[in-house]
Amino acid sequence: MVIAKRFILEKPFNGAPTEDNFKLLEEELDELIKGEILVEAIWLSVDPYIRPYSNHVSPGTTVMGTQIAKIIKSNNQDYKVGQIVFCSTGWRTFSIINPTTLQKDGMPTFYVLPDFGNLSPSLGLGVLGMPGNTALFGFLNICDPKPGETVVISAAAGAVGIHVGQIAKNLGCYVIGFAGSDHKVKWLKEVLKFDAVFNYKTKDVNAALLEAAPHGVDCYFDNVGGDFSSAVIYRMKNFGRVSVCGSISSYNTNPKNLPKVSMLQPAIVFKQLKIEGFIVSRWADKWQSGIEHNLNLIKEGKLIYPEYIIQGFESLPQAFIGMLNGENIGKTLVKV
Repeated sequence: MVIAKRFILEKPFNGAPTEDNFKLLEEELDELIKGEILVEAIWLSVDPYIRPYSNHVSPGTTVMGTQIAKIIKSNNQDYKVGQIVFCSTGWRTFSIINPTTLQKDGMPTFYVLPDFGNLSPSLGLGVLGMPGNTALFGFLNICDPKPGETVVISAAAGAVGIHVGQIAKNLGCYVIGFAGSDHKVKWLKEVLKFDAVFNYKTKDVNAALLEAAPHGVDCYFDNVGGDFSSAVIYRMKNFGRVSVCGSISSYNTNPKNLPKVSMLQPAIVFKQLKIEGFIVSRWADKWQSGIEHNLNLIKEGKLIYPEYIIQGFESLPQAFIGMLNGENIGKTLVKV
């Protein structure tokens, strides 16, 4: 008999998430039937997308999310006890999975973790997983950056922003980052060697860009949206490219009452800009090649991947809330 813990969405979000939105439950799991495996969570991920996507699920649903887990029992000849897997089973300590019945197209939801060598399997939730592929494909395929171009990144100290900035630096771009604290600004300057970094809470965006990019911006990797992004877009050069990855500034807002921002059409039209949003599942068919590419960058010493680790399954709500509040540098993880 296995008793699993899981967090459910107790009540819908209304503004910023609080611990009252979540409830911890226990349940007894059934015995495995043919084709099934039992996995135990080792690492769990908290990601910004959970906030907007949760607007579309009913209270009582297990909170969505991904994890790195170990197979502890198997009734499937293709999967062995002890294998480490990636799975999208949500905020749970134990899960029963039948890999043969999972959807095969779209975002990968289950796979045996590739061999990372001496690296932690936790990287499968970060630089060698969804955030890493988000940065790699979303930046290169949409912005198409060239050496010497000026690149701006919002939420530059998050898991995706850090990765995008390093790709841009490796290409020989001039990289400008915006983050939400002086500590993050200092880290991005000193550790990642960004060319310019600003605290958007204390420095006007327009003034920062006039200072750091007087001739304009070629590429903007947008994680936040809102008037911040409007300001950047008006500082773009002709034929600039914008990759829209997220809209963190609006995630805690009622989707029926989103904040109004500056009109963008004049900048888009007269500067002939390319602005394209994406969901990383677009590149599902290249998922493993993206992981391999990023793994090679790590091996070559071209990629730093900070992890912000919080201990204990019961800490998941606090970790999620803290991540949305910008407490982390890099990828936020919970270790069971």
